[in-house]
Amino acid sequence: MPDELIIKIVDIKKDYTNEEVVTPVLRDIDIEVKKGEFVAIMGPSGSGKSTLMHILGFLDRPTGGTYYFDGEDVTDFDDKKLAMLRNKKVGFVFQSFNLLAKTTVLENVILPLVYDGVKDKKTKALKAIKDVGLEHRTNFYSNQLSGGEKQRVAIARAIVNDPEIIFADEPTGNLDSKSGMQVMAILQKLNEEGHTIILVTHETYTSEHAKRIIRIKDGEIYSDEGVKIRKFAKEGELLK
Repeated sequence: MPDELIIKIVDIKKDYTNEEVVTPVLRDIDIEVKKGEFVAIMGPSGSGKSTLMHILGFLDRPTGGTYYFDGEDVTDFDDKKLAMLRNKKVGFVFQSFNLLAKTTVLENVILPLVYDGVKDKKTKALKAIKDVGLEHRTNFYSNQLSGGEKQRVAIARAIVNDPEIIFADEPTGNLDSKSGMQVMAILQKLNEEGHTIILVTHETYTSEHAKRIIRIKDGEIYSDEGVKIRKFAKEGELLK
């Protein structure tokens, strides 16, 4: 169902404690995300937006509050259950690419399938590589790629398991404007194909690809608005 919730968080809090000094990072965050949405989370440096994404993507745990994922309360899941959710339901794209050194594009993309017992690993990996327009780089090593190509490999790795939701944390932060636009056009196309996208960014032009923008400051949400989606590239242009 198009209105089915994939994420619901209620009163989420996150504190960091250092030598008995408690620093609140997130305060009483309530968010609902429907399947198929493209949501941008915006805020200045230190606002808590990346911490929020890490909690939503099961990379960190909240200090308080309740987290429902796909209708299930996952707040008290142990590390093993959270790792299973990350591997099967979630894909990540980070600013720093996080590719393995001295390995090919194919080897990087196939990695998430190695731990999942998936058959036809190579076939699935090759499809993901094709989906981001990098078939001609399949056997290139990561150090032979441009920054934009590295990020497209990271996207291929994120989608190879066909996740329900893709988290992208400042995916254009290390790219020139042209490469950044190509990356955002790919994410937009994935959203149009049914993937839920949650994007963390401080860049206005990047956030404008989303259909909804959540703004966060000092650990609190101060606006949540829908925006009209914009087309920045034709499909035939973005994969060259």
